Amino acid sequence: MKTWRATAVAALLMTFGMAAQAGVVVGGTRLIYDGGKKESSINISNPDKTPYLIQSWVDGAENGKTAPADKAPFIVTPPLFRLDGNQQNILRVVRAGGDLPETKESLYWLNIKSIPSAEKRENTLQIAVKTRIKLIFRPSGVKSTLEESAKTLTWKRTGNRIQVTNPSAHYITFFNVKINGSAMKNVTMVAPQSDASFDLPAGVTGGSLSWQFINDYGGTSKPFIASL
Repeated sequence: MKTWRATAVAALLMTFGMAAQAGVVVGGTRLIYDGGKKESSINISNPDKTPYLIQSWVDGAENGKTAPADKAPFIVTPPLFRLDGNQQNILRVVRAGGDLPETKESLYWLNIKSIPSAEKRENTLQIAVKTRIKLIFRPSGVKSTLEESAKTLTWKRTGNRIQVTNPSAHYITFFNVKINGSAMKNVTMVAPQSDASFDLPAGVTGGSLSWQFINDYGGTSKPFIASL
C-alpha cells in the first residue's frame, strides 16, 4: 500500500511539473526600462491549447524586502487579460511618477501570473504559476555599459567572506564567481554604488578570481579576471 501511494504521489508531481513547464512563456529573464523612453515592453506567448488568464503587476524592493505594488511607480497594461492557445500579447510597462535617482539604476520586480482555464469539476486542482523577473530602470543619464561597469568592480577578502565593491551606476547580476576554478555558492548581485559580500568556500585562502555577469538580454558575459 505504501509503495502504491508513493508511486501515485510521484506521478502526480510529475504531471504538475509538466503542466507548469508547458504554460505561458515570458519573452525574457529581465526587462530594462530605458529612462529616455515612455515605456518598455515584453512579449508573452501561450504555446498551449489551453487559454490562460494573465495578471501582471510591478512591486519594489525596500531594504531587501518586497514592497507593495502601490509603492512601485510603474503600471502594467493590460493588467489582466485572457491569452488564448497559440496566441501572444505584449505587456507594456509605463512609468507613473516616482522620484527615482537619475545617476544610477533602480530595481523593481515584474510579476506575471498565469491561471489556466478549467471546466468546473469535483476533486480538481487548479495551479496558477507566477513568473517574477527583474525590472531595471536605467536613467537616460546613465551612459556606461554593463561591461564597462564590470571592469570597475573590486574584490577583497574580509575574514571568511569575499567583498565586492561596485562604484558604477549599474546593477551587476552574477552568473558565476570562481576562485581557483571552484565556483562560489549563493553569489547573487551587487547594487550600484554599493558593496556585497559572500561566503568563501571552505579551505580557500586566496588566488585567482574570475566572474561572469548576466547581460541585458539574459546572456552571459565573457570571464573577467582578478586576484585576491
